[in-house]
Amino acid sequence: MAKSSASGTAKRARKPTPTWHDLAAMNDSKRAHWIRGRNHTEFVACGENWQAVAVKPIQLGLDALAAMRIGTRRGYLIVADHLTGVLYVMVPPGSADAQFADISGVRVLGLGHQLLMPRTACDGSAAADWVGAPRDLDTPVLVDTDRLAARLQELAPAYTEAVAR
Repeated sequence: MAKSSASGTAKRARKPTPTWHDLAAMNDSKRAHWIRGRNHTEFVACGENWQAVAVKPIQLGLDALAAMRIGTRRGYLIVADHLTGVLYVMVPPGSADAQFADISGVRVLGLGHQLLMPRTACDGSAAADWVGAPRDLDTPVLVDTDRLAARLQELAPAYTEAVAR
């Protein structure tokens, strides 16, 4: 909706920045895109350009990203698998193995692993859905390993307790 300024010119209201939870939400628009779209996905080798931190449940990973206060528009390399309930957050290669070892629901995919990913920023499916829409797949924006590990260590115990109940 346009707002008028004192000089009579119209200013466009800025759309609010979506949250990580908004971007990952399953909705009718996303489902329609998957039905209409090409949905090209491919298995990509992990460990060379990035490692994938697999977080289950997705909600835990989204809460950690929100707690880190990293912007959703930067183009971070993040993929959700809605079929298995796993969020994959890409971090720099070789940086994650030990930091996530003791966090329940988290594992690291490095050398020798593959991850199903959308082929382009316009592709996606229920099994490989861009949550962070990358601007350039050749030079990905990766999440800081230390900050992600710290947030997951803080938040994971609450999720473990909820499952135990």
